[in-house]
Amino acid sequence: MLVGAGNTRHRLVQAVLLVTVLAGCSEAADDDAKAKVKTAESASSSTDGTGAESGGSIGADGSACELPVTFDIAEEWTAEAVDAGSGGDASGGTDGELADELADAFLRQGPVSLACEVDAKPAGHIGYLRVWTGAPGDADARTVLEAFVTDDDAASKARYSTFKAGGLTGVEVEYLYTSEFLDEPKTEHALAVTTPRGPVVVHLGGLDSEEHEAMLPAYELAKRTLKA
Repeated sequence: MLVGAGNTRHRLVQAVLLVTVLAGCSEAADDDAKAKVKTAESASSSTDGTGAESGGSIGADGSACELPVTFDIAEEWTAEAVDAGSGGDASGGTDGELADELADAFLRQGPVSLACEVDAKPAGHIGYLRVWTGAPGDADARTVLEAFVTDDDAASKARYSTFKAGGLTGVEVEYLYTSEFLDEPKTEHALAVTTPRGPVVVHLGGLDSEEHEAMLPAYELAKRTLKA
């Protein structure tokens, strides 16, 4: 990571959050009603044992995102691969260096780089399930996940646990993300596993804790169906 990239990411994410919130104010009444209905439906599905319906699988060769693991994504969520290696032009002088720093701030966190974004907007939510991958090495899943979380200076109160799925043993974390643009800290989740092709981190954010809670069934679906 470039020095200061964590702080740069924090400031840039705050700016994006502010723009999103301001843009949403003009449609607040209608959208708020729809969001509450969606939240209630998703919360019900997460507690009644049914969980999120599968909308297909990603990770395999030829899928929307080719990854070291495969897992199911929720119905209506859409996946798109991210090329974390496309930074700025080295011949671009200061502009090229700035582009590289911005790319580093957004596309790399700890030992992993962003590889795939699964967008919740088609399903009526504001947030992403993001998949980060790294180079093969000796680090275990706990070490990878701790490095991922601590590289974000807005993260705090992390609680780690282990899980098993599809022959994999992984580590999961729940933590708080704090921003001056939010009324209160919001909850986020992430998990990590290691494979012969390198570590994988799956992260769920969201506009706020309410959106995060509504999207948790999609995260649980991914964790439950995770395979190397």
